[in-house]
Amino acid sequence: MPNLTASKLYKLLSKINVVWILVILLIIASFLIGVLFTKVQYLEKGMSVSTIDNQSSGDQLGPTQPTGPVDVAVGHLPPLGDENAPVTIVEFSDFQCPFCKSLFDETLPQIKKEFIDTGKVKFYYRHYPLTSIHPNAQKAAEASECANDQGKFWDYHDELFNNQADWESLSADEASAKFEEYAGSVGLSANEFSDCLSSGKFADAVNEDLNDGTAAGVDGTPGTFINGYLTVGAVPYEQFKAEIEARLEE
Repeated sequence: MPNLTASKLYKLLSKINVVWILVILLIIASFLIGVLFTKVQYLEKGMSVSTIDNQSSGDQLGPTQPTGPVDVAVGHLPPLGDENAPVTIVEFSDFQCPFCKSLFDETLPQIKKEFIDTGKVKFYYRHYPLTSIHPNAQKAAEASECANDQGKFWDYHDELFNNQADWESLSADEASAKFEEYAGSVGLSANEFSDCLSSGKFADAVNEDLNDGTAAGVDGTPGTFINGYLTVGAVPYEQFKAEIEARLEE
């Protein structure tokens, strides 16, 4: 064993202490980094879930929503149901919106069966085309107006939603050709419909609905007013039912 003087031993112990201190500091730093990373992941996950939850039932443009009843006009299209029904539903919708189709497929039939057909609810449709994300929505809305001009709004409304997957990704010209095809399917005059659609006859009517919806607090689709109270998105039927029943009790 080598002969160690006091000074050499002191230096050796000092080096060992420094090494251990560095090891301990490294362990502490690793632990803190791990904790920080876990918290960041948790926060990011929480933000992602929150974002998904907020966007999962509707297409939105902004954050504003009314908190109380709003005096919203029913528009000019014919309603589903008895015009004297005590509860008025006004839906602002977009024919290209997948959430609006979900409401059409899953919720509206139940509302119709339980409340519209029994004389408790009248249901009005108004246009709210989100053209920034749904480029064919404006022309689809105009097409439904042309169908209404021949007394077939609801038949054409159903045709557009039932066939949404066939026209939503088409070019403007291809989509218009599809809209003319659907006119034939519901028994419209082909020439009259074609002239109406190509002329943009009802573009202003669609824009009026859009402006009214925005003024009432709509910022996405579907936006559904039940006696003036706004329900945002394609929420489950039970939520609509609870809101309708609350309005019936007033």
